[in-house]
Amino acid sequence: MSYETITVEQRDAVTLITLNRPKSLNALNSQVLDDLIDAFGKFEADASQRCAVLTGSGDKAFAAGADIKEMSEKAAADFYLDDFFGKWTSEIVKKVRKPWIAAVNGFALGGGCELAMMADFIIASENAKFGQPEIKLGVAPGMGGSQRLTRAVGKAKAMEMCLTGRMMGAEEAERANLVARVVPQDDLLDEAMKSAALIAGMPPMAAVANKEMVNAAFETGLDQGIIFERRLFQILTASEDKAEGMAAFIEKREGNWKGR
Repeated sequence: MSYETITVEQRDAVTLITLNRPKSLNALNSQVLDDLIDAFGKFEADASQRCAVLTGSGDKAFAAGADIKEMSEKAAADFYLDDFFGKWTSEIVKKVRKPWIAAVNGFALGGGCELAMMADFIIASENAKFGQPEIKLGVAPGMGGSQRLTRAVGKAKAMEMCLTGRMMGAEEAERANLVARVVPQDDLLDEAMKSAALIAGMPPMAAVANKEMVNAAFETGLDQGIIFERRLFQILTASEDKAEGMAAFIEKREGNWKGR
């Protein structure tokens, strides 16, 4: 399916989604939101696709923020009544159970930084820059930036970034645990696709369970988190993939996963 603001390509079991508004530095508007929701919904529903990569077109930006022209013309009541940005969390974060990676090159600012942080992890190029500069526009993060950034890098650094609007470079982002890995700019997409292919080659049900376990660590206390982990582990031991995986290990061969 063709989209107005993104491109989608399937490479074996990996779906590559690219923000495609290079003239506006891939700024996020309502059409981008709708296109991404549709693309991620199709990715989630397609059993042949087991991991996704989200990146931005061009060399300058993953996404340089929300589309300010669109937002400047919107009344406060419309932001509230439309629950502006609300669909991102409900449709992309909560409903997409399969793993997906953000491959960030250049600017990931405001909504772009927030979108990247929705991914299960971020791989960044050496020229990536992250920031929540909404305060400079008289507003604040509205798509989870203050919450996800704080959970990733801690209160002090998140507070500084939100109050000053400064950008964080790739090396600092890796030190601060915002990104999983920094790679050379020319290698970004290849490295992200390699990681996605590795994940896609894992037992699908176990991949979903591992994602749910790690995410639960941010939502529960330690005791409840350990119980949640143990229950999912116990469920996985009844799967066909568990039997196949252990047999393949003993027989020193690759597993043949069924996702059940």
